[in-house]
Amino acid sequence: MKNLINSLSFLAFFALIFSSCSKKSGDASSATGWKYNDPEWGGFEKKDYEGQIDGPNLVLIEGGTYAMGRVSDEPSFEYNNVPRRVTVSSFYMDETEVSNINYREYLHWLKNRYVSYPEVYRKALPDTLVWRDELAFNEPLVETYFRHPSYDDYPVVGVNWLQANDYCKWRSSRVNEMILIERGILNPTPDTKDSDNFDTKAYLTGQYQGNVKKNLPNMVNGGERPVMFDDGILLPDYRLPTEAEWEYAALALQGNQPTSDDEVYTEKRFYPWNGNTARYKKRNATQGRIMANFKRGRGDYMGLAGNLNDNASFCGPVRSYLPNDFGLYNMAGNVNEWTADTYRPMTSMTVNDAENHDLNPFRGNQFQTLVIDEEGKPVEKDSLGRLKYRNVDDEEAKDRENYKKGDVRDHQDGDAEYIKYLYGESSLVTNKSKVYKGGSWSDRLYWLQPGNRRFKDEDKSDRTIGFRCAMIRVGGQAGNEDVGGNNFKESGKKVKRRYK
Repeated sequence: MKNLINSLSFLAFFALIFSSCSKKSGDASSATGWKYNDPEWGGFEKKDYEGQIDGPNLVLIEGGTYAMGRVSDEPSFEYNNVPRRVTVSSFYMDETEVSNINYREYLHWLKNRYVSYPEVYRKALPDTLVWRDELAFNEPLVETYFRHPSYDDYPVVGVNWLQANDYCKWRSSRVNEMILIERGILNPTPDTKDSDNFDTKAYLTGQYQGNVKKNLPNMVNGGERPVMFDDGILLPDYRLPTEAEWEYAALALQGNQPTSDDEVYTEKRFYPWNGNTARYKKRNATQGRIMANFKRGRGDYMGLAGNLNDNASFCGPVRSYLPNDFGLYNMAGNVNEWTADTYRPMTSMTVNDAENHDLNPFRGNQFQTLVIDEEGKPVEKDSLGRLKYRNVDDEEAKDRENYKKGDVRDHQDGDAEYIKYLYGESSLVTNKSKVYKGGSWSDRLYWLQPGNRRFKDEDKSDRTIGFRCAMIRVGGQAGNEDVGGNNFKESGKKVKRRYK
């Protein structure tokens, strides 16, 4: 009995020592041994980070490699957009296109906040006259499509590329403001006007305080402090997806991967679904149903009365038809969608020839930096409550090893001269030309292939073009799991780990 008591005492003592060591290793630096989150030890903070939260309407798109580019002959037989292998990092994508009611909420906010600057509201208005046609009776859509509640859940159109980017910036601040309100850090302030409104970057640099409810504890002095970006609470910016991201998300090739252990696809995709037609192939109640909203042929926008195929003579609701294998709706048809890229016919060749341009390829970088004062602090925010930025010029960038130009939309690899696009003489391409993809209710099936691309000037809009937002994934590519692949060796044994 005595031996049993001694054994139990020894085990309890060992467990206590082990738990103390475990706690110490988690609460102290592995480099110095100094305690984390303790004012007596300097107050260096180790954040209790649980991973990036999903923003409203966003779906996590697990990254990977794929063949980017066209999968069928180009109608004009131009030599561009050739297939090339690229890799896209994990990111978030809107489940649906931005709807009319989403955009009207944006306009409502602009109108009621920027009371001294009504031109901001007017600048954001979509062009409803895109519905007007000289030889068609579309006038009812001019008056009703954007404003009438029956079209609330239809995709907003008539929004140009510049307006879409402004919407993304506005949405970023509104989502982050709501996060701080829900966490009990800020109180709602619906009556603020002009520059006195929440902007994420202004808040992070101390140029906006808001109606504080309770700030975070300050580990340095024992007081309180506002939220910082490295607390992991606020989300990165909403933005337009790059062309590579958009195409990758539309194809959703993970649906053709037999198991999560195989690094192989069983079938190439022409569309966001399998097969070379627009009808559902599986043998069930939905077999033969149309997969997208598009124009089947001349004069045929929705089929015969009594058995309509896509049930929409123009746009349809943003959650129409079956989603793809990432859970995204209308990545083919309904409306084309803006991407972030500047259009160049030979972008694919640049990606193929240049080292490292096959990871997250993107053409359109215009590098910017904060405008700072003599003390190195951001200058006072502007009259709309936003921080001021300026473009990085070529003189500043020329000594960089990783980039030599501040504006690289005309980037040409090597020592070759820049290609000049003579607008109005031999080309319609300029630095204002932006890529849009996906096909629309007014397009033939060919344009529904995610690899196909067209362009339009950034300040022009169309009744067939809408958009959706994206966001970077910070940290792990598919979750908070360990990095190292699905299969790796541990203690001499092969261990399989799957992403959550």
